[in-house]
Amino acid sequence: MAKVLVIRISSFGDVAMLVPVISSVAAKYPQDRFSVMTRKAFAPLFENLGFNINVLPIDVKGRHKGTLGLFRIIRRVSTLGFSHVADEHDVLRSKMIRYFMKATGRKVVTIDKGRGEKKEMIASKSLEPPLEHMMQRYQDVFDKLGFPAPMTFNNIFDFVPRDFTKLKGVAQSKNGKWIGIAPFSKHRGKIYPLDKMENVVRRLSEKADATVFLFGAGKEEEKVISLWASKYPKVVNTMGKLNLERELLLMSYLDVMLSMDSANMHLASLVQVPVVSIWGATHPSLGFYGFRQNMDNIVQIDLECRPCSVFGDLPCERTDYACLGRITEDMVIDRIDQVLEKKQ
Repeated sequence: MAKVLVIRISSFGDVAMLVPVISSVAAKYPQDRFSVMTRKAFAPLFENLGFNINVLPIDVKGRHKGTLGLFRIIRRVSTLGFSHVADEHDVLRSKMIRYFMKATGRKVVTIDKGRGEKKEMIASKSLEPPLEHMMQRYQDVFDKLGFPAPMTFNNIFDFVPRDFTKLKGVAQSKNGKWIGIAPFSKHRGKIYPLDKMENVVRRLSEKADATVFLFGAGKEEEKVISLWASKYPKVVNTMGKLNLERELLLMSYLDVMLSMDSANMHLASLVQVPVVSIWGATHPSLGFYGFRQNMDNIVQIDLECRPCSVFGDLPCERTDYACLGRITEDMVIDRIDQVLEKKQ
């Protein structure tokens, strides 16, 4: 029996993209055991995927912070009998762990993030052919480690039954169309202008048969989302009312999710919900599009300076974020309407 340590500590969206891969690999090799090292907050993504998958939670802001925390991690994993290490992160912390494990005889394979390819695409603006998807890069690691597997994952709720009663904090029953909106992202270059997004929320809330659920995290996001929920009918603020497990449950009942190039796009993808995604400074060709999402549901504009960043974290050289500002509310709503029409 092999015991495989799989390392992907952050970020949220990248961790979510690991779910279909590790699920499919573990299903192919039921005789082996797979332990996912990730942040405590992300653990629920993996806890119900299969009997041979477990989580090694990392507290990066507490016990496992800094050099001392890293030594604690290494000391722990050295005692757990791992035979293989899949480093799906390739950052300083994972490098130190894998160096130790390799030095003590474990088989180690590290992800190729294609940093050079992405840098070249940003510089050249040549978007064809698209770069290898992040999930394929994850699969490549398992292939090289000796665990090739077909993609068999479909929905995270294939592994645990849905219980609608757990949503009583935000909904008593489902009536009409449910639209999810996640208006934020970590970086400015991936956030649709909030005045435009508010217009989208207002117009969708005016649909006779629609309920809009707003998703977000953080104090500043809470202020915006609370304001919108108080101003417009049939708009529900989900913040602080659901843990990750129940947030996924709510998403599974949505008819469509509107998201930025952000973690919520990937979470909705895990429950087979169509996502209309807005892209600004980043681009789907860089390899971070949602799992099995329809490329027709991308909302973006062609601009000579796009893409300017892999993660949307660089300041706009134009200063006006035209890549996002020139996307009209009609473009977003028309795409949502098209998705809803297909579901009738």
